[in-house]
Amino acid sequence: MRHTLAASAAVLAFAAASSVHAEEGMWTFDNFPIARANQTLGTNINQAWLDRVRLSSVKFGGCSAGIVSAEGLVMTNNHCVATCVANLSTQAVNYAETGFTPRTREEERKCPGGTAEILTDIADVTERMHAAGAGLEGQAFTRARDAEAGRIEQEACGGDPGKRCQVVSLYRGGQFKLYTYKKYSDVRLAFAPEDRAATFGGDLDNFSFPRFAIDAAFIRLYENDAPAATPVHFVWNASRPVEGTPVFVSGSPGATQRLLTQDQLMTIRDVVLPMDQLLASELRGRLIRFSEESDENAFIAMDPIVSLENTYKRGLGRMRALVDPAFMSMKADAEADFRQRFNALRMQRSRDAVAAEQARDGGAPIIHLPSEDPFGRLAEIQPIARELYPAMALLEGGTGLGTTPVAGGSQLFLWARTLVRGAQEREKPSAERLPEFADSRLAAVQSGLFAERPVYEDLEQVRMEWWLSKTREWLTVDDPRIKVLLGAESPETRSAQLVDGTSLGDPAVRRALWEGGLAAIEASDDPMIRYLLELQEPTRAIRSDWEARVQAPTDRASEQLAAARFAAYGDAVYPDATGTLRLTYGKIEGSDVPGQRWGPFTTFDGLWDRATGAPPFDVAPKLLAARSRIDGDTVMNMTLSSDTIGGSSGSPVVNEAGEILGANFDSTVLTQRNAYGYDRNVNRSVIVTTGAVTAALRDVYGMERLVEELGAE
Repeated sequence: MRHTLAASAAVLAFAAASSVHAEEGMWTFDNFPIARANQTLGTNINQAWLDRVRLSSVKFGGCSAGIVSAEGLVMTNNHCVATCVANLSTQAVNYAETGFTPRTREEERKCPGGTAEILTDIADVTERMHAAGAGLEGQAFTRARDAEAGRIEQEACGGDPGKRCQVVSLYRGGQFKLYTYKKYSDVRLAFAPEDRAATFGGDLDNFSFPRFAIDAAFIRLYENDAPAATPVHFVWNASRPVEGTPVFVSGSPGATQRLLTQDQLMTIRDVVLPMDQLLASELRGRLIRFSEESDENAFIAMDPIVSLENTYKRGLGRMRALVDPAFMSMKADAEADFRQRFNALRMQRSRDAVAAEQARDGGAPIIHLPSEDPFGRLAEIQPIARELYPAMALLEGGTGLGTTPVAGGSQLFLWARTLVRGAQEREKPSAERLPEFADSRLAAVQSGLFAERPVYEDLEQVRMEWWLSKTREWLTVDDPRIKVLLGAESPETRSAQLVDGTSLGDPAVRRALWEGGLAAIEASDDPMIRYLLELQEPTRAIRSDWEARVQAPTDRASEQLAAARFAAYGDAVYPDATGTLRLTYGKIEGSDVPGQRWGPFTTFDGLWDRATGAPPFDVAPKLLAARSRIDGDTVMNMTLSSDTIGGSSGSPVVNEAGEILGANFDSTVLTQRNAYGYDRNVNRSVIVTTGAVTAALRDVYGMERLVEELGAE
């Protein structure tokens, strides 16, 4: 057979590669298109360059960062250290207001619960993971996969506290890779500006451009109570950026949903986003009201409000994308093309053809396409997902679709859930546990559980009260699970009973309960612990239902689609973002489309012109006082055409020479469609420049020791 399946796949892959936008893709480091990037940008990077960039890139919590000195100094965004700043602050000593400017390394302070990781190795474990789920359906499929992932992680990392291993699903189950990280559990804050310097313009300027924000901060990695040795790092370049310069962005973008089918996207458009947006807006309103009640409340609620506003505005941009006829037509055309290729390849497949191919290629493996229709299977799942999503999102979380926080993000509730479930799950063999409590992941669980963090009971009650009220509203009063949540009490009374009576704010209490195991948990009279024990039946039930009827069949069908995608396009396609390290590229440039018309740069002179003196356009006091010392023509922020998404915050922006030019800190509202597809015309990443950071360190905050460490002028 001359017109073979493999030959057809190669032709289709070439066509796909030629039709993809040149700068599109959040690429894994083991499949980065070096030749394509060099041809597009006129650069000359190679594998050695990729390795240096990978080893200089850091994952810090839910953000990205880059190593910038040989002594563990790392640059990220100020909003990425906001929780650390809040945890280290008091109302009397509020580092968000004053900035954190330690004059010596000895004054650098540990971020409670903070961890940082560097990706050191990637290994393919697809065969093992696919074999684990072979022939299984429903929850048995999900649990078998989870157990195998835990075994792989444990084999690779064991109990080494300096490493973390993670099995990562790529292409929606088409590939599985084992990522091995060097882990730092001692992360200290080395510098943060005044919050107003980093958030000038507030929510009005968020997800927009022009911007005038010094959204940068520094942390330092420590080992054995000393700064970590980091000989591989980015070189600081504070020169004025030039429009049109090719750049690369290395970071850990959060989840994208570009490989979802049209049917799956309709579930997000019709169910997930409307619910998430309504709930977020109501929680925001409650937090704002709380913050207005006193100066203390304003201090407590500042960071949660900013975070929630960011989530809401990002969701708004995504909603606009899914109701944009032109954008959705582009998505529909792409799916139609995929279906056509898939059907054409299926028609060519036969056992005789496969045997002929194997004989001709000396037994080379052939991609086997599914006999059933994965598109149809995914369509069948959507009514079930739509029905189960509200309860799953509110009671359990972990849908992988939305952003609604369980218990309103109450830290006391989440600690109690970890303690109760951790005790119950550790009674089982590792392979039979919920995946988050596998042996390979317990160190991370303990790190978060034992960290010393301030707990504000009034804020906790606001969160719990909101959650109980909204859960009753969405699930309805007659839902039997509401009886378990509230008993005969109102949301206000129930939340007060739980928050006022618990002692889980004390890390010593949490440690004792964890180390005491199930016996200690069941003997505890702490009301939050007793409450979580009561909630286990309904919350575990909705999780099991979701896993069996939505997650497992979705994973199975998605794996089949991935096989078809590889057959049709080869490796010309990139996987959805998964919160793991990726590399994207583009150029420094502005935008010229409706709603986005501006040049690529803003300057300090532009900041002075934009300032009104009234919030949110009031310049931070120390920054304003340094006006005469700052060159007004220094570029503050710039925009790139690179392909980024939430989670890319703090990502180092580097040039062909491996020099760092800035850090990604935002994008535009129109760019939020990036969750579902790349649009070269509107996609712009917003960057704080190294020039602006240097000026802030040297001219505003007196951080000459960091300027010297960076090798900046």
